[in-house]
Amino acid sequence: MAEQAETMRSTVASMLRGIERYNPENISTLERYVELQARENTYDLEANLALLKLYQFNPGTYQNTVACQILMKALTNLPHTDFVLCKCLLGQEQMEDSNVKRIMYLHDLLEMCQFRTFWNEKDQYANLTTNIKDFSDSIRKYVCHVITITYQYIEKQVLSQLLGNVDEAALQAWMSKYGWKVDEDGNVFIANQEDTVKTKNITEKIDFDSVAGIMAACR
Repeated sequence: MAEQAETMRSTVASMLRGIERYNPENISTLERYVELQARENTYDLEANLALLKLYQFNPGTYQNTVACQILMKALTNLPHTDFVLCKCLLGQEQMEDSNVKRIMYLHDLLEMCQFRTFWNEKDQYANLTTNIKDFSDSIRKYVCHVITITYQYIEKQVLSQLLGNVDEAALQAWMSKYGWKVDEDGNVFIANQEDTVKTKNITEKIDFDSVAGIMAACR
């Protein structure tokens, strides 16, 4: 399957060169590629944007299911701004679709770091998530990214909740992946945030000639 994904990536890359990028005959191939990305947990933002652009130029070809898959794959690549790029290629009518609105809601929860609410709501969106391989783990990577840049210490139970109420074995696996350790008080040490804050001196140099005109105008 990995070979198939790589072959498809190469084929699509060739297809998107030059004026061929806007050939509507490429739509069916790009749609199959989106399904392959969802099935094999691969990702190609450029190809997905090209398909959404073709939908813009050829409204009659628009497939809502495929567009939702693209949006869901973009969610898995947070904190990058892929989701916003994809959303901007949808028309107003397409944005009013109930599934698109639901995906927007999930995105808002993640952007606002409402992770507990996200996991509580996620089960109600099974029709959108089940076809995206490793969707939950992809979101957990984003959660871990936020935790890494936010916390110095975090309670173990809170960490488990933020990761979607994972069990002890899964929690230990994520902690090991990011090098997080439990201290003697039972809290999880994430990082010394003071070490990540770097001061920067800003020096402004203004010579006389640059302000001479202003001074003359103020007389």
